[in-house]
Amino acid sequence: MRRARAYGCRVPLDAFLLAFAAAWVHGTSNVFLGRRREPDAAIAVALIVGVVAFAPLAALTWRVDGGAVPYIAVSAALELGYFAFLAAAYRASEVSLVYPVARGTAPVLVLLGAVVVLGRPTSVGQVVGVVTVAAGILLVRGVRLAPAAADARGFLLALVTGGFIAGYTLVDKQGLLRASPVSYIELVMIAPAGLYALAIARVRGLDALARETTVRLSAVAIILFGTYVLVLFALRLAPAASVSAVRETSVVIATGVAALVTRERVGPGRLAGAVLVAAGIALVAFTG
Repeated sequence: MRRARAYGCRVPLDAFLLAFAAAWVHGTSNVFLGRRREPDAAIAVALIVGVVAFAPLAALTWRVDGGAVPYIAVSAALELGYFAFLAAAYRASEVSLVYPVARGTAPVLVLLGAVVVLGRPTSVGQVVGVVTVAAGILLVRGVRLAPAAADARGFLLALVTGGFIAGYTLVDKQGLLRASPVSYIELVMIAPAGLYALAIARVRGLDALARETTVRLSAVAIILFGTYVLVLFALRLAPAASVSAVRETSVVIATGVAALVTRERVGPGRLAGAVLVAAGIALVAFTG
């Protein structure tokens, strides 16, 4: 399979399939976690279960160069921020609002990071893509000037969450040059999982964690943790922006699942906004 250019827009089939599978799993899993009674406790339990479940595989495939350590440390800090703000957003508002805004913002910020920090050129198509994403996010939020307080809070928290996603995507792209995917994600996740669980135990109490420790959530956690591995493998085969674009088709998937399965109030405007976000992300990735 021919590999993608270092910063080009082409995506090999294997990278596409890995990222697309991750999109489906991640989107549906987030609907499950976001609709839990205690989403922050559910996320804390899911992190612990995922780290424990993947430890044997990480040990069997172990390869971590010393140069990976700084990237692991930075990515761990960004992941901790991501989970904290994502859980707060899910407590404040609905998955069909939070998820498209957070995931849609991230690829745009990845592009801006590549342009500003790495000095990579942009294109007219990418500019149109950014505008399309912005229009989609506006539709997801709702065009009314004064949204409900919960939606406004959830929207702002989701925007910050998108910043953390963009940050760890750029960092992981470089870190993976120095470690195997499973070993890398295991080391990245250990500290956030432990620190976040301790924080939730202190704030929400051990009872909240106990209530969310179920067989179903544990199964979802293992599957969800696997999506990180799929994305990391895809990042080794294709540019970060392209992988992020395919991966973020999950915004449409999660919005549709939230409407059909959990009966969230997903009107035509919000669904159209999710589709626009995905279309804009595709333009950002594939017109570079």
